[in-house]
Amino acid sequence: MKQLPDFKEHNRQTRQLWEDFHKGVHQRVPMIAGVSDRYYVLNPATNPKGVSFYDYSNDPDLMFDMQCAFSEYARFHIPGDHEMGVPEAGWTVNVDFQNYYEAAWYGCQVCYPEGEVPFAVPMLGDDNKEQLFAQGLPDPFGGFMSKAKEYYDRFRERMKTRTILGQRITELGAWFTTTDGPFTVACELRGADKLCVDIYEDPDFYHQLMDYLTESMIQRMKAWRKYMGQPEITKAFGFADDSIMLLSREMYREYVLPYHKRMAQALSTMEERGGVHLCGDATRHFKTLRDELNIYSFDTGFPVDHRALCQELGPEVVIQGGPRAQLIQMGSREEIRAESKRILDEVKPVSRTFIFRDGNDIPPYTPLENIQALYDACLEFGRYE
Repeated sequence: MKQLPDFKEHNRQTRQLWEDFHKGVHQRVPMIAGVSDRYYVLNPATNPKGVSFYDYSNDPDLMFDMQCAFSEYARFHIPGDHEMGVPEAGWTVNVDFQNYYEAAWYGCQVCYPEGEVPFAVPMLGDDNKEQLFAQGLPDPFGGFMSKAKEYYDRFRERMKTRTILGQRITELGAWFTTTDGPFTVACELRGADKLCVDIYEDPDFYHQLMDYLTESMIQRMKAWRKYMGQPEITKAFGFADDSIMLLSREMYREYVLPYHKRMAQALSTMEERGGVHLCGDATRHFKTLRDELNIYSFDTGFPVDHRALCQELGPEVVIQGGPRAQLIQMGSREEIRAESKRILDEVKPVSRTFIFRDGNDIPPYTPLENIQALYDACLEFGRYE
């Protein structure tokens, strides 16, 4: 076996940092790097054979092997306040159908553009927008989810014998137990422009669609949680719904919040604080989400006024945010350093619950040196006075 770098001290310091963070006694802002599967698949440096997303997504063994390679790569090359090197508890791999799997489950065609991530093509035009209702609620393990189950089962079988650098794979992840959000999926099915027009011109259809999606998502998540050996009802509610950034505060409260509440009440007790991922600028909704859904952890995008957000939400709310992803991808080290300093200098005086990261999800082709610059800036400017 090849000689491994010694990450022991880094991991010791990282464990201590996060322990201190949760106690509120940490001396530095922690940092995480949002490097996902797309970074690995679309990056020639990590995927020199040029395996396409189409091939990756349509061969369970190829996806499994690349997931193993990505897990190893991330732990040995991506800087941040996470465990590095061979994981003590075992490796993690994920069944990865990006952000299209929910729309595909409802029947959308998946498009695989060269050099880009796959996406779902809207399927509900003006002439067929009610077709889903006649079909009834989809089987949680039917349609595209039958493929998802096939991949999940195959991964679970291969985990029994596969090791990475002598360590077993002990955790299998899949996003089928959560959701990208009913409003976002409705935008995928109908097209965001048409759905927003529906709110005004055909509200009966809009609410019928949102009701259909919400109920079917609840049934799917419960079924998959049970299949994966997880509790069907959790103590906290966590989700995403990026497309609510299209709505005003008033429209969110009237047209989407009731469906979010319904999901939260069906899938959790809400006795513990939950979290949400919201790309873009959806910060005007954060206070509502905190007060109505007990959400106390927010993964933000861009543009975001981090200082104002921390001040508005208070000292108990965790905010994750940082320089926009495009700057990290294409900016110079000096530009990344300067923007990181600006954000950290603004946030530290008003928050001890800020987590520094990209805003949001580091794109493919981003040089490792730029991710290192982000971490170096956090180490340099993230210390509390």
